[in-house]
Amino acid sequence: MSSGIDYGKLMHRAMRSLIQEVLVSIQKDGLPGEHHFFITFDTGFPDVEIAPWLRERYPNEMTVVIQHWFEDLEVDDNGFAVTLNFGETPERLAIPYDAIQTFVDPSVEFGLRFESHDDVEDDDPTDPDDDPDGTVEDAPHQDAEVVSLDRFRK
Repeated sequence: MSSGIDYGKLMHRAMRSLIQEVLVSIQKDGLPGEHHFFITFDTGFPDVEIAPWLRERYPNEMTVVIQHWFEDLEVDDNGFAVTLNFGETPERLAIPYDAIQTFVDPSVEFGLRFESHDDVEDDDPTDPDDDPDGTVEDAPHQDAEVVSLDRFRK
C-alpha cells in the first residue's frame, strides 16, 4: 500500500498534459503570434527517436526550437513527433513527454522544468528553498544550465 500521495508525480503528469494540449493546438492551428518553444529532452530516454548523427552529437540531452520552420507535427498521448531543420537538413524526431526536461516559451516568459526521478529522491521535502512548481526560473539544477528568460526579452 502507498505511504502517501505522490504530489510530485501528479504535478509532472499535469504539466506534461499541459504540454500535450499546447502542442495539439499548434498542430491544429499553427503557432500564434510570437510564441515559440525551447524543448530540452533526454536523448537516451526509451522511445526517443532521433537521427544517429544527432544522438552521437547529443548523447545526453538536446534542446530543439519549434518556431519558424517545422513540419508534420504529430501529437498523441505518449509524446510528439516533428520534422525540424538542422542546417538545411530536415530530420524527424519523436519525443515522449516523459523525456522532456524543460519546456520554455520565452515570448510569454513561461517555463516548466521536470525533476528527474533521482533529483526527486534526493530532495528534502522540508527544505524551504525547494520549489515544487517546476518553473525554469525558480528551480536551479546542478547538472544542467538553467536558461534565464531575460536574454530572450525584446
